[in-house]
Amino acid sequence: MATRFASDRGLTRRMVLTMFLIGLLYVAFVAALIAVGVGAITVLLIAGGFLLVQYFLSDRIALFAMHGREVSPQEAPELHGMIDRLCAMADMPKPRVAIADSDVPNAFATGRDQKHAVVCVTTGIMRRLEPQELEGVLAHELSHVAHRDVAVMTIASFLGIVAGLMTRFALYSGLGRSRDSNQGGLPVGLIIMLVSMVVYAISFLLTRALSRYRELAADRAGALLTQQPSVLASALTKVTGDIARIPTRDLREAQPFNAFYFTPALSGKSISSLFSTHPPLEQRLEQLARISAELGR
Repeated sequence: MATRFASDRGLTRRMVLTMFLIGLLYVAFVAALIAVGVGAITVLLIAGGFLLVQYFLSDRIALFAMHGREVSPQEAPELHGMIDRLCAMADMPKPRVAIADSDVPNAFATGRDQKHAVVCVTTGIMRRLEPQELEGVLAHELSHVAHRDVAVMTIASFLGIVAGLMTRFALYSGLGRSRDSNQGGLPVGLIIMLVSMVVYAISFLLTRALSRYRELAADRAGALLTQQPSVLASALTKVTGDIARIPTRDLREAQPFNAFYFTPALSGKSISSLFSTHPPLEQRLEQLARISAELGR
């Protein structure tokens, strides 16, 4: 479904290339499994089941995991008003609206398509941001919905799930005691485990790169929709600074959901940007500054 969210051809090309590499890696992985004589059908079916559950129930799973609850226009009139206005500007259907009772200032959007989407904000971010800043964050999240980012990332992560399952399958099923080990060759199970580990590592890095591209694309689309990139930059700076002051225990509870969030719940810079689900704050602010210059603001 078309919307008025602006696209970025450069980012789109990089995302397409990353998806192509993930698909190529998937084909090579299946070919390797077949070459060593492994019946990977069972593993693929299990992984496919996980994929379908994640694809069709992502909105419910995310809300449950993050303790979010849907709210009506009567319960949160200002929040609904912002989303109504942004959806009208973007010419897109309105998603469900939810609030999570958490002091960690953040927001996320999930759902396989626009008809099954939900946008959730925490009480922490609503308390800390000015209305214009919160509207900028919501525009970012609605861009994820419009571009079906949750579906894209779910499909992109499929190979990593398969590779992880194959590694566990090789470790626990006794494949390492196969016929090749008795003949002095490498056990089939060891080969599968090594190949699976390599594939998992590569797919992990590619998926994280894709996630970073999509965050930059959402920043750009949201900023162009509202025509206020400096407001989104202010929200980013404020949220990132406030997250650094949140107790480490609370941040650790939130970290498993970083891929969903507006900005990651990290308690420092110890994690390399190579493994991050989001681009560095400096890169996001630089992009928003360029957009501001383009708009003459």
